[in-house]
Amino acid sequence: MSADLALKRTLWRAHHRGTKEADMLVGGFADRYLPTMTAEERAWFDALLEEQDVDIMAWAFAKAPAPPAFHGPMLDRLMALDYIRLVPR
Repeated sequence: MSADLALKRTLWRAHHRGTKEADMLVGGFADRYLPTMTAEERAWFDALLEEQDVDIMAWAFAKAPAPPAFHGPMLDRLMALDYIRLVPR
C-alpha cells in the first residue's frame, strides 16, 4: 500500500469512530498531528485506533488511566489538544 493511501485510510478511521464526540477527538488529533508523525508515533496511533472510543475519551480527558503501552508524549499531546478549537493549548 502506498504511503498516501495508508495516510488516507488512517484519517478515515480517525474520523469515523462511531460517535460524533469520538470523531472530533480522534479525528481532530489526526488532523493536527498525523501528517508529521514519525513511524513510531504512527504505530502508536494505529494501536490507539484499535481501542474502544469510550476508553480513548476517558484517557484523553484523564477520567481513567491509560494502559502503560500508551503512556508518553503522544498521550500527552492527545490530552493537551483543545477539542473546541482543535489546536494545542
